[in-house]
Amino acid sequence: MIDATAWKYQPGAQWRRLPPEYGSWKGVYTRLRNWAIDGTWQKVFTALVSRADAGGELEWVLTVDSTIVRAHQHAAGAAKRGRE
Repeated sequence: MIDATAWKYQPGAQWRRLPPEYGSWKGVYTRLRNWAIDGTWQKVFTALVSRADAGGELEWVLTVDSTIVRAHQHAAGAAKRGRE
């Protein structure tokens, strides 16, 4: 299940082209979705991070992005010239 999920998240991967060794794509998709809904993935991630942090294997870095992105005037709903 973990390998099938990792395979799916590579660029361009499609569920219907999941290699047969991972089983039915519908079954893998359903299990992935159910695990996301019931919090299983969050529990797995939390446990892995906790274990790695306790073992000193993580280096925590905090970054703050203050980038401001502005839309072009034509995309921002500006009044059109010459039209009423």
